[in-house]
Amino acid sequence: MVAMTAPQYEIRARYTVTTVTVYQAYRPELGLPAARDGRFPPAWKRDRMTWIKPSFLWMMYRCGWATKEGQETVLSVEITREGFDWALEHAELSHYVRGLHPDRASWSRSLRRAPARVQWDPERDLRLNPLPYRSLQLGLTGEAAARYADEWTVSVTDVTPLAREIHHLVRAGDLTGASALLPVETPYTGPTGDGVGAPRPLPAP
Repeated sequence: MVAMTAPQYEIRARYTVTTVTVYQAYRPELGLPAARDGRFPPAWKRDRMTWIKPSFLWMMYRCGWATKEGQETVLSVEITREGFDWALEHAELSHYVRGLHPDRASWSRSLRRAPARVQWDPERDLRLNPLPYRSLQLGLTGEAAARYADEWTVSVTDVTPLAREIHHLVRAGDLTGASALLPVETPYTGPTGDGVGAPRPLPAP
């Protein structure tokens, strides 16, 4: 688990020297073929925005431990670090921040051009309560979405059974056992070596 003194804006992920793991949840008709084949099927819409999440617990919050309609299959998607870093370097923040952007109009133009966007939401604990630091969500559209599905994806794994097992332990009050099963996520240092992952986008103040 991440210490409570964690920086408010920091990318934390499970990663290797060549890959980063992100999470998504889909209806079984889409998620199960993706896990079976290790890649997204043709039915996966490459012309729509898709959101990837390095935080397992934020994914659990979003999909309700794989109980929400249309999100019953949780996927662990291993993508190349090169692709993940490219998305960060070409991303814009999902909302306007005075002082960070010259003005709202220029931010809006940048957002329309950007193939990726960053959003910071409160990280979650095992009971899915908000924590005082933020978790990255990375939205991919256009070129980024297509490259994610067809170039960056290294493996796709169905982790729904893991989600259900952890949820069972949480409901039983065994937070120690549940915590032991969580994927280990550590601060991600990208090509700049600054712990943020890339020179852009800057985190919201």
